[in-house]
Amino acid sequence: MDKIFKGVLIGRRVFIPDIEESRELWTLGFYGKPIGIAKPKLPNFDKPLILDLIEAIYLMERRILKVYSDEHYLSIDELIDIARENYVDFDQRYLVYKDLRERGFIVISGLKFGVDFAVYRKGPGLEHAPYLVDVIKAGSKIGSDELVRAGRLATSVRKRFIYAVVDGKKIRYILFKWFKP
Repeated sequence: MDKIFKGVLIGRRVFIPDIEESRELWTLGFYGKPIGIAKPKLPNFDKPLILDLIEAIYLMERRILKVYSDEHYLSIDELIDIARENYVDFDQRYLVYKDLRERGFIVISGLKFGVDFAVYRKGPGLEHAPYLVDVIKAGSKIGSDELVRAGRLATSVRKRFIYAVVDGKKIRYILFKWFKP
């Protein structure tokens, strides 16, 4: 893509102030959320787009987005430093986000479900997210109470629960299927 979008860093978010750019960027892959619209189905919104730092870094890495703050453009390394200050285990989370995006999935924050990501095949507003993904470091211990929590959560919202286990640059995905005996 030849077009480079312009974002403004405000706090922990990147805003795309231009409405036309907001619509175009959202259409590219359901990036960000229009302010005040939970799940738009069409790009006919008239609100600026808000990007999470993870999304902004991904788009900067692909040379689709430039982010400025205080009248100067930020380098990707500067934005990564800001993300590392604001996210626990940012590097592992970003690695999983990037991997899922490159596999063709739409990835958004899973905060409302208590996980790292909600993952879609088609996109928010077009379907319910079929997967919830939590990122953990290789060697982490997962207690039975955590597995039960994950299972209850996923089944109550009709989703599959996945642990993304990060070991250096390698990711293993563990999908849980719940059944009633």
